[in-house]
Amino acid sequence: MFSWIPVCCVCSRWEEKKKEGGVKWMQLEHRGPYFAPLYEPLPKDVRFYYDGKPLKLSLATEEIATFYAKMLNHEYTTKEIFQNNFFHDWRKEMTSEEQEIIKELDKCDFTEIHKYFVDQSEARKALSKEEKEKLKEEAKKIQEEYGYCILDGHREKIGNFKTEPPGLFRGRGKHPKMGMLKKRIMPEDVIINCSRDSKIPVPPAGHKWKEVRFDNTVTWLASWTENIQNTLKYIMLNPSSKLKGEKDWQKYEVARRLKDVVHKIRAQYRADWKSKDMKKRQRAVALYFIDKLALRAGYEKEEGETADTVGCCSLRVEHIQLHPELDGQEHVVEFDFLGKDSIRYYNKVSVEKPVFKNLRLFMKNKDASDDLFDQLTPTFLNKHLQHLMDGLTAKVFRTYNASITLQEQLKALTNPEDNVAGKLLSYNRANRAVAILCNHQRSVPKTFTKSMQVLQEKIDAKKKQIEEAQEELKKAEDEFEDTKDAKAEANIEKKKKLLKRLEEQLANLNVQAADKEENKQIALGTSKLNYLDPRISVAWCKKFGIPIEKIYNKTQREKFAWAIDMAGEDFEF
Repeated sequence: MFSWIPVCCVCSRWEEKKKEGGVKWMQLEHRGPYFAPLYEPLPKDVRFYYDGKPLKLSLATEEIATFYAKMLNHEYTTKEIFQNNFFHDWRKEMTSEEQEIIKELDKCDFTEIHKYFVDQSEARKALSKEEKEKLKEEAKKIQEEYGYCILDGHREKIGNFKTEPPGLFRGRGKHPKMGMLKKRIMPEDVIINCSRDSKIPVPPAGHKWKEVRFDNTVTWLASWTENIQNTLKYIMLNPSSKLKGEKDWQKYEVARRLKDVVHKIRAQYRADWKSKDMKKRQRAVALYFIDKLALRAGYEKEEGETADTVGCCSLRVEHIQLHPELDGQEHVVEFDFLGKDSIRYYNKVSVEKPVFKNLRLFMKNKDASDDLFDQLTPTFLNKHLQHLMDGLTAKVFRTYNASITLQEQLKALTNPEDNVAGKLLSYNRANRAVAILCNHQRSVPKTFTKSMQVLQEKIDAKKKQIEEAQEELKKAEDEFEDTKDAKAEANIEKKKKLLKRLEEQLANLNVQAADKEENKQIALGTSKLNYLDPRISVAWCKKFGIPIEKIYNKTQREKFAWAIDMAGEDFEF
């Protein structure tokens, strides 16, 4: 364990002088990552069957079989691409004897293994309160040992300090690599980063680190390369840390600066639609899409490395269709392509006439597979943006437009007379406008139909209670008419209060139902955490008396502590 140095107050952390020359810290000490536990073999009575006969698997083959078995009741295992990728990678890890026997996935029977893990899950749920508390205490000890670091004298929380366990890659949308084997991360894969004068983390017994670095110009504590996408993964500081908070703050300040120059930039790209330089024209149309539709720029990828996903600069002719008129609108562009994480982007947008004419020109004499913006790269685009404003990239437009949209929608939708539930519905509708702009989608949750059914039952029950309360109130009023006594009059007031309370409860349930229905295919969390200046939400909460915990959960409140401290109710993005 570390000998922790006392932490200063939150205010002093924010007020400390910033370091120069790209230096992020002077002291960094931590324990390194916490590795996923090693595989425990299945009990002897839990068997795998091939072609109807039990087959004893080698340890490595059995472990990978459990990954698939755990997912048997999931939609992923019904997808052909998932099945093919899994079986291909699984066979690579088999012994030669197993490869001779196991040749078809359809003949594999994982049901006993699946049942074993379902039973294990149910057993964990059925643990006594004392047993659950014991497990909680063990997790807390691991958190205390591995979940904190010393950064320039402060005890800072680490984000995800555990390596991801091995398993099958899921991906999003129609990812071509879904089902592939995510291999176990070993100490030999891990690069450690800490300060020279710190106690260097000790690797698990019998292992060594890939490398130990002392780089104080970066903020990660450990890194490794995952085998599916061949991308770097990092252990970073928790979002609530000072360095992360400062980085967030700066990100939104850059987006706020765009507000002062965005009109000039728009005037410039409009002028460039008529440029004699075709490269400038393409850049101007792409920038229009990035600005107005919040499209990602799209980055060059090595062929065959990842899914066929594109951004604005890498759009191909096949990804758009031009309609001089469609659904009563002129100059309509129909987009259809796979964006980030293989999420489909489909949109029909009426654009300005010069944009439409330019797109027609860009598509002329090209095949469907040709680049739409054949003379444009994200690098060329971003260099131009840097020239327009220091720190400006295509991503800054996304942050700017998301934040501005939220602020404008909140002003338009919030009714000061609404109760808290009504105002929260307005907030979620404003957030949804941003999620739609940014194409943040999700599949309808499996539990959606059931949860809506439960909610509808509550609504029906509440309506019945209201009917009964109305009848009770009528009886009380009739009784008062007959007796005119004070007790009967007091009873009327009591019945009125009950009826009012029940009607408010029904209104809240109806709001919940509307919110749930409207959000079933929209992922609100992505934009809220990554693209929306949290000060807008904090200011809205303060202005309309909404508890901040109704908008942000505990983890999010820690991440946005800087915004909660800074923003008053009059904050404007």
